[in-house]
Amino acid sequence: MKNLLYILFIFPLFVFSQEKISGTITENVDNKEIPLGGANVYWLNTSVGTVTDFDGNFALNYKPEYKKLVISFVGYKTDTILVKSSKPVTHSLVSTANLDEVTVTARQKASSRSFIQAANVLNVSSAELLKAACCNLAESFETNPSIDVNFADAISGTRQIKMLGLTSPYILITTENVPSIRGASQAYGLSFIPGTWVESIQITKGAGSVTNGYESIAGQINAELQKPSTDDKLFVNAYGAGNGRFELNTHLNTKVTERWSTGLYLHGNMRDTEFDKNNDSFIDAPLMQQVNVMNRWQYTDQENGYVGFFNFRYLNDEKQTGQTFFDPDKDRGTTNAWGSEIKTQRFDVSGKFGFVNPDIPWRTGGLQLAYSHHDQESYFGLNDYNIQHNSLYVNLLYNSIISDSRHKIKTGLSATYDGYDELVLTENFSRIENSVGAFFEYNFDNLGNLNFSAGIRADVHNRLGTFLTPRFHLRYTPWDKSAFRISAGRGKRSANIFTENQQLFATSRSLNILGNGGNIYGLDPEIAWNYGFSYMQGFNLFDRKADITLDFYRTDFVNQIVVDWENPSEINFYNLDGESFSNNFQAEFNYNVFEHFDMRLAYKFYDVETTYLSGIKQTPLTPSHRFFANASYETHQSAKGGIWKFDATFNYLGEQRFASTESYLNTIGLSEFSPSISTLNAQVTKVFSSNFEIYVGGENIANVTQKNPIVGSDSPFGTTFDTTYVYGPIFGSSYYAGLRYRLN
Repeated sequence: MKNLLYILFIFPLFVFSQEKISGTITENVDNKEIPLGGANVYWLNTSVGTVTDFDGNFALNYKPEYKKLVISFVGYKTDTILVKSSKPVTHSLVSTANLDEVTVTARQKASSRSFIQAANVLNVSSAELLKAACCNLAESFETNPSIDVNFADAISGTRQIKMLGLTSPYILITTENVPSIRGASQAYGLSFIPGTWVESIQITKGAGSVTNGYESIAGQINAELQKPSTDDKLFVNAYGAGNGRFELNTHLNTKVTERWSTGLYLHGNMRDTEFDKNNDSFIDAPLMQQVNVMNRWQYTDQENGYVGFFNFRYLNDEKQTGQTFFDPDKDRGTTNAWGSEIKTQRFDVSGKFGFVNPDIPWRTGGLQLAYSHHDQESYFGLNDYNIQHNSLYVNLLYNSIISDSRHKIKTGLSATYDGYDELVLTENFSRIENSVGAFFEYNFDNLGNLNFSAGIRADVHNRLGTFLTPRFHLRYTPWDKSAFRISAGRGKRSANIFTENQQLFATSRSLNILGNGGNIYGLDPEIAWNYGFSYMQGFNLFDRKADITLDFYRTDFVNQIVVDWENPSEINFYNLDGESFSNNFQAEFNYNVFEHFDMRLAYKFYDVETTYLSGIKQTPLTPSHRFFANASYETHQSAKGGIWKFDATFNYLGEQRFASTESYLNTIGLSEFSPSISTLNAQVTKVFSSNFEIYVGGENIANVTQKNPIVGSDSPFGTTFDTTYVYGPIFGSSYYAGLRYRLN
């Protein structure tokens, strides 16, 4: 494994030649050029063209005989410019009408909400991802108030995310709209997607679209990956941190033929230094090493309307944690020292194929295919946990209109297969899940103040039965720069109780399934309804752009697999008998204080309660109050061509309830609620040119740490050992530095 890492870190950096033209399309707002995403760019009298990305950037094929470049966008004057060489192009479009819902404030920000989309979607661009270290997808939400990030336990270093007060299993996480972080990858899968591979992220609150399946309950997170045809020819990101973590990412992209482009994406990270700052005999962050390789192919035939992507990916990830004197070769399976190893190998292959009828462009079709093999072998002290998961996903889509473009439809068929084989302590659990479904979604847009989507899907599942999944989103704009949204939908899923709660193995608790003969571990499927309301208003404050968003979402569980930690000596799984709900209110304020300086403030309130065997209680380790602040400033281009970027993020988390009885908590030195905590992260980036930049930053700068995060650390094989009472940072302050080099 280490040899693979060393090879990866010294992999020769070579460059492929390709002839193409790139550039940026902008719009002028208050004498400031703002990137214009979604603009059409194509060569006059040809079918060779593309669409600008979220940052207004584009790249397309170039030949000397191509002379005139056409740039268009709805609501803007179409321009045709003369091009004499393949030098980069920068062009600004001019609005032809008073279309505030097109030239929205959100276009100025690295993350934005649309005023015109029916669903409540937050778009996060690559610029936002660069505001923090963002080494993997789990760490990509540090500057985002809609997603909560915390550690799952005190030993594995695993970060878990929450949306609307619910953990990640209730969020549909997709890669280019193909379900990816699910099943066996639920616990650690977010750390398997490197941050540099991500082009943009779309976060949908509440019920998602029926086209993506029936599992989404709290919302959807979709990660769009870098495209070989538009990504840098060569990109290198090197990172090192004071906590012993080192990382290298290399992208190599080339155009193979007129229609084929390919990219090789290499990622490696490692930590081989032990730290025990709190002197509890356990290392604060796991030793780890990961090799992650993806080969991505892109096919584009715009003349005939075909496009395709093919991905091949291999991952090898190893983690070791436990006591500082633990030697896995000598101590595994003994009580000499407590230790844990988690070894994962994963192989993915996927493809996306799309067709746009050149003669009837509103008729499109698509096919999504994905297969993955996931193999995890792990132990936690004397507790063994292994899982193999083979997954197959197929989705066939068709889009068209009814009479005119105000009435759009999406329909299609999907099929899934999941084969699980688990070893839990000494017991084997195996099962196969498969389903076939059909969906239909109608979208209405009056091209003004109203649009909505209504969808329904029907699925036949060998364990969940036959069921319907309805989803609805509506957006109404009663006045200028406003958007009222409502949504409602149903979700259904099978709970993978062990892989989703792997932190339970790092305790001395006994495991109990209080089943009733259901089809998944003797339990029934989880079913929930989600309802939401959102109001967004853009305005000018002291002649500067600003907007405010108010959200309220409620999730009601018809059935939930309750994960009951209330008894300190055991963990119980059972079907819900009573109420379980999550209420989430969020207020967010974005303001361009002055040129190049943006501020984001957010407040969130959670009311999340579940009925346990001991009664209805607030869900453990969920703060009722959270305050978030982010500030970013970018200097003007200096005479020497340099730019400075400054970013800072502040988080305040209110008190969180600990599971268990008050008398037991007093015995182990904890009260019923945790103290509130505040953390501060900051980063400074120096951009020397379009090709090279360096960055330095700090996480948890105030050095806030949780005292005694591991209960019973002095007797890890005793009856009170528990690593799950984690409410805040464990490691303390950590500082990092890195560089980015790109060749376009």
